[in-house]
Amino acid sequence: MIRIGLTGWGDHDSLYTERVSNRDKLLEYGAHFPTVEVDASFYAVQPERNGEKWVRETPASFKFVVKAYQGMTGHQRGEIPFESKEEMFAAFKASLAPYIRENKLAMVLFQFPPWFNCKKENVQYLRWCKQQMGEIPCAVEFRHQSWYQAAFIEGTLNFIKEEKWIHTVCDEPQAGEGSVPIVMHTCGHPIVLVRLHGRNVHGWQNKKQPNWREVRYLYRYNHQELLEWAERLKQLQKEAKDVYVLFNNNSGGDAADNAKEILEILGIEYEGLAPKQLGLF
Repeated sequence: MIRIGLTGWGDHDSLYTERVSNRDKLLEYGAHFPTVEVDASFYAVQPERNGEKWVRETPASFKFVVKAYQGMTGHQRGEIPFESKEEMFAAFKASLAPYIRENKLAMVLFQFPPWFNCKKENVQYLRWCKQQMGEIPCAVEFRHQSWYQAAFIEGTLNFIKEEKWIHTVCDEPQAGEGSVPIVMHTCGHPIVLVRLHGRNVHGWQNKKQPNWREVRYLYRYNHQELLEWAERLKQLQKEAKDVYVLFNNNSGGDAADNAKEILEILGIEYEGLAPKQLGLF
């Protein structure tokens, strides 16, 4: 099954009428897509009550991709707010209980920073992370080009397969070592994750801009690009039972529209979505 969704549910204005309050957006989001990425978990380990609320507000078949906390992936600046890394992982795993209990956890996404390159100590850390997470399904996303360079790509893909990581196929600007190419591999796993970040080459690495983070994902895929991705998704579907696709190109509010367009191209109509009730009266 190909499951199309977005990163987060709060910023996609084209999905909501003015009558939909912020607290009700996930309820309405579930009427459009069958999956979503939880971004709040990257910035702080979420209390279980948040997961309980989000699980309660979504249809029975809905699936969450929960982003790993930044202290777990090396994004955290300074000391982590835990006594140890083991305690940090334990707290994060505890926060997943509501999703697991209701069978709504698709995976945890470990997105590593652009400086997390292909070297022995990082490979060892990946292995340690997987051990800490146990049987919880986990996806890995690299942002340093070295993992997919000719000298390392075969080893990278074999490692992902052996350690039973879910591979993340990325579409992003090709802007030097801090970006990765499209690598169409499922690594033998029944699940594969696709994240579409847009192709804003000039905004991707230009950290000197005061609003860099706001424009980094400023990109709207054109129809031809979506046609090409539709064919890639069909290819991945031949190798994986479930293909999760998350549009992250939302600096300009384009993600939801692009996701809707590729659904139309693929001829997908999901069953079991939430009813579109909000904002009608």
